[in-house]
Formats: sequence, C-alpha cells, structure tokens
Amino acid sequence: MELEKFKYDNRIVKYFTIATVIFGIVGMLVGLLVATQLFLPEMNLGIPYTTFGRIRPLHTNAVIFAFVGNAMFAGVYYSMQRLLKTRMFSDVLSYIHFWGWQLIIVAAAITLPLGLTTSKEYAELEWPIDIMITLIWVVFGINMIGTILKRRERHMYVAIWFYIATFVTVAVLHVVNSFEIPVTLFKSYSWYAGVQDALVQWWYGHNAVAFFLTTPFLGLMYYYLPKAANRPVYSYKLSIIHFWSLIFIYIWAGPHHLLYTSLPNWAQSLGTVFSIMLIAPSWGGMLNGLLTLRGAWDRVREDPVLKFMVVAVTAYGMSTLEGPLLSIKNVNAIAHFTDWIIAHVHIGGLGWNGFIIFGILYWMVPKMWGTKLWSTKAANTHFWLGTLGIIVYALPMYTSGVVQSLMWKNFNGEGFLEYPNFLETVTQIVPMYMMRAIGGLLYFTGVIIMAVNLVKTAKQGKFIPEEEAEAPALEKKKIVGGYWHNRLERKPVVFTVLVLVSIAIGGVVEMVPTFLIKSNIPTIASVKPYTPLELHGRDIYIREGCNNCHSQMVRPFRSETERYKGEYSKAGEFVYDHPFLWGSKRTGPDLHRVGGAYNNIWHYNHMLDPTSTSPGSIMPPYPWLYTDQINPARTAGKIKALRTVGVPYEMGYEETANEDLKAQAKEILADLKTFDTFDPNMPETTEIIALIAYLQRLGTDIKVDATAQNQ
Repeated sequence: MELEKFKYDNRIVKYFTIATVIFGIVGMLVGLLVATQLFLPEMNLGIPYTTFGRIRPLHTNAVIFAFVGNAMFAGVYYSMQRLLKTRMFSDVLSYIHFWGWQLIIVAAAITLPLGLTTSKEYAELEWPIDIMITLIWVVFGINMIGTILKRRERHMYVAIWFYIATFVTVAVLHVVNSFEIPVTLFKSYSWYAGVQDALVQWWYGHNAVAFFLTTPFLGLMYYYLPKAANRPVYSYKLSIIHFWSLIFIYIWAGPHHLLYTSLPNWAQSLGTVFSIMLIAPSWGGMLNGLLTLRGAWDRVREDPVLKFMVVAVTAYGMSTLEGPLLSIKNVNAIAHFTDWIIAHVHIGGLGWNGFIIFGILYWMVPKMWGTKLWSTKAANTHFWLGTLGIIVYALPMYTSGVVQSLMWKNFNGEGFLEYPNFLETVTQIVPMYMMRAIGGLLYFTGVIIMAVNLVKTAKQGKFIPEEEAEAPALEKKKIVGGYWHNRLERKPVVFTVLVLVSIAIGGVVEMVPTFLIKSNIPTIASVKPYTPLELHGRDIYIREGCNNCHSQMVRPFRSETERYKGEYSKAGEFVYDHPFLWGSKRTGPDLHRVGGAYNNIWHYNHMLDPTSTSPGSIMPPYPWLYTDQINPARTAGKIKALRTVGVPYEMGYEETANEDLKAQAKEILADLKTFDTFDPNMPETTEIIALIAYLQRLGTDIKVDATAQNQ
C-alpha cells in the first residue's frame, strides 16, 4: 500500500508549551500571595486590586484555564496528530485558538483585579469574555473534529474519546451556566436566581473539574504514560468501561456541593448517590494507568517522567476516592465550608494536574527539540520538592479543616457553644496557613527548576517545527463484524452524538424539575426585591469578592442556628438573588442572618479597620469604600435588567428608584452622624453607605432573632 507523506505541526505545541510554563509560574505566584494574605493581612497591600477577595479568583482562573488549559491544548495537539496520523485540520484555526485563548487569559488578568466579576466560582468572567470563550472553544472543536474526520488511522484510540468528551461537555456546561443579562459592558446578572442558580453553577463547577481538569488529562494519561513507559495500555476493555461510565455518572454529581443547603432534598440525594458511584470508574482508570507500568517499575526509580506520572495517577485515585466520601452527608456536615475542601482540591490540582503536566513536558520537550533532557538530576529534585510541597500544603489544611469543624460544632456541658466567637476558630488555625504557604513555596520552587531545565534543554537542541511522517491513506471499507466498540470507534460523528446524549441525561433530570415544579422552591410572601441602595451595595459585595470568605447559607444544624442567631436558610429567601451568593468557604462567619445583628456604626468601623471591632481579624481594610461613590445613573439599568429575569419591580419604577435610594441613604447617614467616629461630611452616595444597607438587609425578610451575633 502506498504511503502518504505529511508533516506534524510542532509549532502550535511549542506555543502552548511556552504559555503553560509562563502562566504556571504566574498563577502559582499569585497563589503564594493569596496564601500569605491569610496569616499576614498586610500583604493585601492596602489597594483595591490586590485584596484576597479580588485576586483569589485570579489565582484559580490562572491555574485552571491558563496553566492547566494551555498544557491540555499542548498535549492534545501533540498526541492527536500522531494518534490520527495526520496534521491538524487547519493551521489557521490552530493559531486563532492559541492567540484567542491567550487574549482571554489577559482579559481575565485585567478584569478580575478590577472587580469585574460574576462571582460564580470558576465562571467569574463577565459576559463579553464568556462570548469570546465560546467562540474560541468552537474554533478548537472544529479543528479537532476536522482532524478526526481526515485521519489516516481507522480506529480512534482511547485518548481521542476523552478529547471528544471534553470538547462536547465543556461547551454545554459553559453555555448553560453563562446565561446572563447584561447591564453594562462589564456588568451582568445571572439569568437564574437563588436555588436554581446554585444548582446550575455547581452542575457547571463540579463538571468543570470533571471535564476540564479530569477527562482531557485522562486522555493524555492514556497516550503519554504508555509512551513514557514503552508499554501498551493494560486493558482496552477496562478503558471502554472507564470512559462511558465516567462521562455518564460524573454529570449527575454536582449537587454534592450543596448538601444541607436550600436545594431540594431529592436533588441532594441524587448528587450523593451518583458521587459514590463515581468511585468505580475513577479507580478503574487509575488502575488501568498504574497496571500499564507492569514490568516497568525498575525504570520508575530512575526516570523522573514516570515518577511524576505515577504520583499523578495516585493523586487522581486519592482525590476521586475522597470526593465521593465527602459527598456522604455525615462527612459533608463536618468538612463543608472548611479548609478540608481546600486540601482536597489541591491534592487534585497539585498532584494530579500539576504532576502529569510536568511529566508530559519533561517527555515532550526533548522530543520536539531533538535532544535529551538537560538535567535528569534537576528533574528529580523538582519531583521531590513538588511531592514534599504537596504534603506540607495538604496536611495542615486537613488539620485546619478538622479543627474548624470541631470548634464550630462544639457545645459545652451547659448546652452552649464552646466557641461562640467565630474569630476564635480563625486565630487557632493561623499557624496552619503559614505551613500551607511554605508547602506552596516548595512546590513553586520546583516549577522554577523545571522552567530552567526546559529552557536549557531547548537551547542544547534544535527545534523541529514540522516533523516528517508517513502513513497509508484511510480506505473507506464497509464495516463487517468485530467488537461493537471497535466498530463505534470508526464512526466519530456517531460517537460524538452518543457522548452528547450521555452527558445531557443527568443535567436534564436534575434541572428540569427544579425549574418547572414550583414546590421545589416554596415562595415566602414577606420576601421582597432589594431596594435600589441595597442593590448597589450587593454589587459592591460581589465586586470585592466577599463571597470568597463569607457564606450566606445557614445550614439546619443547631450549632449554626445558635451561632448565627436565627432560622436556617430557606429556599424562598433567595428567589431574587441574581446571582446566588452562598459561597463555598468560611474564612469569616456566615452572613445570611447578619442583618440587624450589629448597628450601622459597627459595620462602618469594621470595613474601615476590621481589627477595631474584631481584634485579631485577618480581614483586610477597605478604605476606598469611604471615598468612592456609587453611580445612581446606573440604577435604572439594574432595575430593568433584573425585571427581565423575573424580579417583580413595577413597570416604570426605574424612573423613581433613585428617590428611594436617596431616602434610604439619608436614614443610614442620620444614624451614623450620632456617633463621634463618623465623618459628618460624607456624601449619601458613598459606597460604604450602600454596602451597609445591603448587609443590614440580609436575612431580615423572615422573622428571626436578631440579637447580637458573635464574630
């Protein structure tokens, strides 16, 4: 059979590889700053753009979408060409994809510190950037599917299955979660409200982890691990079971992030059941990876590439066991909102994603530059620094999480909370935050060593921009007999449609009843829309990222209703919340019942100097709130946008809304002027006034005991 000659495009892989290393360093450096701020608040630097609330999402986005995302694309572009024995479908699309993705990252790096955020975890970017993400993802998809269709290899190898699932599912997740109503060029409100918004967000958030941080890297594992070990994949049939069961089950598990919240109990239980079921396919994949190394374990001792990959697959196994365990309600009651979750996430992020990326880079870069790795010793040093860094990072966070939970829930012999002051639980774990930062520094040091090693490797070799290859053309033959999945692998379009159906079922089953059956979210007559001033204050709360440290969800535990002095949170209280602000971590106390718990001057002083009201607080001050002004000209746009998504503001109310805004602001100002510490010349449009109005509203729509809340 005549062989066709062609060339693999290594340039696009090179570009994504360089971006991976650069953004890995940047993202982890921001992470180190964030970690340091938790025990040294001065590192917030006293300016708006570097506070914890604003740059914590910058860290997560930089690591997930810039570091891990670029690494995923580098690995996919390199492996896909070789697995399909063809050049990418379009060089033009490849480079549009690359530069478009980098533009998205730069846009995120600019907007997030400016406070331009939707507040939705892992989906904080505002609507113009969401549109850009959609377009670039479509470019990637066209390029990938086009490459598959013009392949010279009849069967699609297992890695390609995972790449297809990644493209299809991330597209669905992003589009559904990003429905929002624009107010201005850089401000929007989520189309969904309250409980529904929470369900959609964590359907997206959990499956962003599943289909951006997991499935593509499982595909990469199935290509690079056998290549590095020079061994075939342990079991083809196990690969099939792993793939289809994983993508079908994963999509159902999102509600496990919302256990004991106002989400309907049936949805919580569904999330728990499917999360526990996830253990089987996840561990099937882990075992398939580790057993591929049978007969190659002697090489693991010497080869840093295999070392990184073995630990990566092991970390994947640990994370995918711990995740389902955390989905059991009794365990979740202890762990949720604590640093335990931070440890869990970073075992996956640092161990699974980080280490498999490092292994791929150490294997791939020497191949593209036609040389050997500059220093195996340096790579081994990186491995041990990284491993030690993960341990030093995770163990204090596990300890911190357990300490937090026990202190939050502990009652003394007289039936009162042993630690009613939330701040006591914060000061107790500050040493753990110091240890966490040391672990992060060790890991970061390893990354710097890797960067130097890869640069030296490139310098000693010569880059091969277009790698010569040859393969016979794909002949169109009628499919007769053979294993059923073997036949399916020859039909990429049918395969892609089946993937779409598999991932759509879970989302439809969970979301349709929640949206269409009113009994899932009982309404409460006393719950009213936010006033114009409160609406401005809520937007300031979102801008400053307050939900990164404070939850707004009192769970139905006696320890929480006692601590936060009121009823547990009800689904009907959130029907006008666009977006929801339940949070996922309590570095500070829950705020859902904070309305009326303190007087106005307390909030005024607390935001100016947190230690003046809460000695020992690690919260940064917000002095700009006392000089910056809200813009009443935007009130009408906010009212119109929210009315569009179902908030029952009367028609025409936007014309008179600012009168109500001024009246409420004057009431707060009049109260503050009775205190000596207040600036009597402060304008009524000052941001702190709006923020106080919002905080004093929280949790007051239903009757609660608003006696003094300890903090």
